[in-house]
Amino acid sequence: MQFELTEEFIEQIEQYIANNDGDALKGLLHDFHFADVAELLQELNHEEATYLVKLLDSEITSEALMELDDDFRERILDNLSPSEIADELDEMDTDDAADIIAELDDDVQKQVIGHIEDEDHAADIVDLLRYDEDTAGGLMAKELVRVKETWTVAGCVREMRRQAENVTRVHSIYVTDKEGKLKGRLSLKDLLTAPSKAHISEIYIPKVDYVNVHTEAEDVARIMQKYDLEAIPVVDEEGVLVGRITIDDIVDFIKEEAEKDYQMAAGISQDVEADDSIFKLTRARLPWLMIGMLGGLGAASIITGFQSMMTTFPKIIIFVPLIQATAGNVGVQSSAIVVQGLANDTIKGNIITRLLKESLLALVNGIAIALVVLVISHFFFFTSYLESISIGIAIITVIILAALIGTFIPILLDKRGIDPAVATGPFITTSNDIFGILTYFLIAKLILGF
Repeated sequence: MQFELTEEFIEQIEQYIANNDGDALKGLLHDFHFADVAELLQELNHEEATYLVKLLDSEITSEALMELDDDFRERILDNLSPSEIADELDEMDTDDAADIIAELDDDVQKQVIGHIEDEDHAADIVDLLRYDEDTAGGLMAKELVRVKETWTVAGCVREMRRQAENVTRVHSIYVTDKEGKLKGRLSLKDLLTAPSKAHISEIYIPKVDYVNVHTEAEDVARIMQKYDLEAIPVVDEEGVLVGRITIDDIVDFIKEEAEKDYQMAAGISQDVEADDSIFKLTRARLPWLMIGMLGGLGAASIITGFQSMMTTFPKIIIFVPLIQATAGNVGVQSSAIVVQGLANDTIKGNIITRLLKESLLALVNGIAIALVVLVISHFFFFTSYLESISIGIAIITVIILAALIGTFIPILLDKRGIDPAVATGPFITTSNDIFGILTYFLIAKLILGF
């Protein structure tokens, strides 16, 4: 049965905390899944959440901490002593523990690491801190099952039992040589059916997908998606097996990247949360708003330059919002498709082919919209035939231009090593507002013979 967090249940928990009734809380929550505990913690204030983290078993709370929002988890960690944080890290996989450690101040990091009882676990965490968080080294965990090609099947089984005690989920069994270099993977079926005296070198599969510690996280995600992998081994520059990346880590990374791209597309230049301070939220949003304002001023100055024409043909100004909205929407649509294709590595062919395809698509859409607008402008806004035709041709031209801008800019940014997500949202909308208005008035001026 799925857990449902009700207001009554939250109030009950808060009452137990207020009364310092730890036994009642332990009895109530002892069978809870860590994800349900995390959901509960998120509904409490950080002081109440800290109380529960200190009270409950670290096997549950360590997992629950990783499910919390970063800012909320940081508040809880601020209320824990270095030894209490170390107790939580002792129960975590090394990759999760390294993520937690990285959020702490340098002096606190040293104290926490010094309180971790398992010295090997602590050493693995420190080793992971060397890598950039957006690389395979930053995503990998040290926990895995490895066997040597020189072992017999019987010896391999004994060693696997020992190693598996420290591994939450055994996705794959990796085979290495005596120097620790990755040689291949071992099928569980082959292991179970092989004679006990057979050597692993006789039965392992030499073909195995792997990544280097410095491989970009996006490339890791792309490889795992392409080959439908649940886990992938990570090797260093010498080919030595140093860790593995599991599908849950990649899903978390993809989710974080999607959130960043969504915020960037919406004109938010920093990674922020809804409950961040007004200053931080303003600093994240204001730059793009200023760009939008400058774009608006640019469009206004263009309109000012055609005032004399609008005096003679006043109904031309009526369709300026339509031009702006249509150009913005087309540009965002085109850029969104291209950004998605770049992220998934599905953009094939050269840029000229892509631009031609978008131009043809824009032409079809433009003609359909222009026909509708032409009829509406003539019969409902009583424009002259010449005005209606100029509006229709302008819309077709603006749509094609907007599609080209929306397609070209993300590809150009990607080739320059800039995140193409910045091309969507305000950037494209503002660009197309300016070029759309300019194109509209130039075409109207040309057709109307002004």
